[in-house]
Amino acid sequence: MPLNSDDVLLYSQRPDWTDVQPLEQYEGVNPLAPIFYTDEYKDATNYLRGVIKTGEKSERVLELTEDIIRQNPAHYTAWQYRYETLIALNAPLDQELKLMEDFAIKYMKTYQIWHHRRLLLMKTRDPAPELQLIGKVLRVDSKNYHTWSHRQWLLAHFNDDALWAGELDFVQELLNVDLRNNSAWHHRFFVVFQSGVRNGEEDRDRVVKRELTYVKQNISLIPNNLSAWNYLRGILDFNKIPYASVTPFVQLYTRKRDEGGDVVDLDNPPPDASAELPCPMAIELLADIYEAEGAEGAPKAIDLWKSLAEEHDTIRRKYWEYRCQDAGRDA
Repeated sequence: MPLNSDDVLLYSQRPDWTDVQPLEQYEGVNPLAPIFYTDEYKDATNYLRGVIKTGEKSERVLELTEDIIRQNPAHYTAWQYRYETLIALNAPLDQELKLMEDFAIKYMKTYQIWHHRRLLLMKTRDPAPELQLIGKVLRVDSKNYHTWSHRQWLLAHFNDDALWAGELDFVQELLNVDLRNNSAWHHRFFVVFQSGVRNGEEDRDRVVKRELTYVKQNISLIPNNLSAWNYLRGILDFNKIPYASVTPFVQLYTRKRDEGGDVVDLDNPPPDASAELPCPMAIELLADIYEAEGAEGAPKAIDLWKSLAEEHDTIRRKYWEYRCQDAGRDA
């Protein structure tokens, strides 16, 4: 919130606002721990409460709400009343979206901004420019939850083939920059598996095979990348494919390099020469594969969990010890 300055003309000093009765926030109340607002902000919000009480919706209300939002982008009431005023005045909403683009970039972690844009877009029904703006924002912060959530809402709400067309290329661009971008991996899963059939990809078996190849290749580049291992699990879970189907691949990452020597086929790319092995995520997945075998696989799963607890993932030692005990009770 900007500091008050001597050259700011308060609303209480403006002749064109003399008809509005400002309402104090703490009228008749003596709070134990009051918030110390600037005079400028306190004055503006007093007048906002005044116009809300009378129900005024006018151009000057738009100016007032913009003033408050510039001082405090998280002021939900100012955003909501601004939207109601825009609708009441039949204001050009495309201009409002353009005006608020700077807010979306500067205050991207403020959810009120994205909610406001969502309300406007449901009226304008023109999502294409918004998709471009979101891309611009994500290039500033590629892991911002609010921005990703807004993008997925936009795609799902309008459900237009033209919007979906470039999504896989877009997310690929972000993963090329940072393979550990969990948000980008999540969006790829959303696009490929949760959006329905898109871009002529009716052959889901081919799509699944492509994605398995893609994630395996990326794991081979950075084996200790939890995002990629979660994506692999997601493919298997979503498509009801047994974990055991990837056993040969997973085993390559559960042992030290000098214990290898296997001839690896193209479907199971080996870890990069610089990879730190064994990989805890691979050990965990292999243990889950053995656990699914029942009593026969339980001892092997317990051995792997013990190795995680004692050496490879000691920060979660208590969890792995619990898994061992739980499996022992079921055996």
